[in-house]
Amino acid sequence: MTGASVVGAVVPAAGLGVRLGPGAPKALRGLAGEPLLVHAVRGLRACSQIGTLVVAAPAPDVEDVSRLLAAYDVLVVAGGPQRQDSVRLALAALPEEVDLVLVHDAARCLVPPSVVEAVVEALHAGAAGVVPVLPVSDTVKQVDGTRVVGTLDRAVLRAVQTPQGFRREVLERAHAASCSGATDDAWLVEALGEVVRTVPGDDEAFKITRPLDLVLAEAVLALRVPLEGRHGR
Repeated sequence: MTGASVVGAVVPAAGLGVRLGPGAPKALRGLAGEPLLVHAVRGLRACSQIGTLVVAAPAPDVEDVSRLLAAYDVLVVAGGPQRQDSVRLALAALPEEVDLVLVHDAARCLVPPSVVEAVVEALHAGAAGVVPVLPVSDTVKQVDGTRVVGTLDRAVLRAVQTPQGFRREVLERAHAASCSGATDDAWLVEALGEVVRTVPGDDEAFKITRPLDLVLAEAVLALRVPLEGRHGR
């Protein structure tokens, strides 16, 4: 890849987030007075290399989300019933000149800018796909119902985060081919036989899924404010 490559990003944010409990769609739930989606978009915008940013929002909320994100120069489109549908719709809305694409979950709204930049750098270096990862600290068992049938070697396991980055033509081919049961875009790209590289993730890029995760996110933000204040002085 050359320095002329154009980077864009898509954020699938149309999910309901039922595990978070009743209320607004997950991306629009509040965290420290602002929706998760605002935190996520602000984090992506901290990376100066990202140009066009497309958010796939719940269809009834497109106008409201557009107003919510007006300060961040974001294109908002209606998402689909499944995450893959939302990524595909957002991807189609990117300008033709975008050839490197980041896919980021709004639920990972506290990802540090350094992780975003590492993914972009790996794409510029020529990777077809890139994912941020963390080592797995828990022992992981393979089970059949309630019976343990094996223990996986955690030394070769990694927990995957977002944003995930891809060459656009690779991601488009992956979504066109689809893959039953895929839980992230890297899975779709792997199914094509493309190599997906890794970069270090960050503990703060955890996914907000349950009410307890919101409590943790509030704590992370509370720690960030005094740190950022000290850096500013």
